[in-house]
Amino acid sequence: MIEGAFALLEALRRCGGEAGLTEIASACALPKGSAHRLLEQLLLVGAVERRGSRYRVGSQLYRLGQAWEPHPGLRVAARHPLHRLRAATGASALLTVLHDGRALTVASVPGEVEPLVPVRNGMSFLLDTAAGQVLSDRGRAGSAGRLPGAVLECAEVMDGVCCAALPVRGRDDRTVAAMAVMTLSAQGLQRAAQEAARAAAAVTAALVRAGASPRLPPVLHY
Repeated sequence: MIEGAFALLEALRRCGGEAGLTEIASACALPKGSAHRLLEQLLLVGAVERRGSRYRVGSQLYRLGQAWEPHPGLRVAARHPLHRLRAATGASALLTVLHDGRALTVASVPGEVEPLVPVRNGMSFLLDTAAGQVLSDRGRAGSAGRLPGAVLECAEVMDGVCCAALPVRGRDDRTVAAMAVMTLSAQGLQRAAQEAARAAAAVTAALVRAGASPRLPPVLHY
């Protein structure tokens, strides 16, 4: 039953966050009756919501998901630097961590590459991308000039898209994440990399200053 419930939730994710019963059952290769029974149980616990004849991921699941923290304080520390990076470059800005052999996006701000590469939290990239190379220590030495640890690549992974990534380090100086920018301009990539270096340094400094991550308050009902 648990396996089936998670298969339904994954189907909803693949369908863009909202779908009808027939579409969900087909995506999971389940009979409609079985899919309907599982969805009704997920409705009861708030993991799924229903709007008319369509289902979507529920707010309770969203709250639980926000509790996952790849590194203590990382997402909070990255919030403002990511937005400043996006404002300074116009590029899509994202923070990724190494998870299950891929570069998993844990925080992001969409920018100019959105028509080609939509940036969303939860999406993942292969390790041959710039962010993946930083996370797996496969970056090419000297590829970014005077930006230590940086990896720059242009149209090597996707036509028309250039990317720069730099390491974010924890208190023990280990790489805990990669700060990346994705842009359409090869000419502007070096400047984007410099701005990404500033953002990565700001997140690193915040993590070094931070102590134990604070406990979140319980859900408040008004």
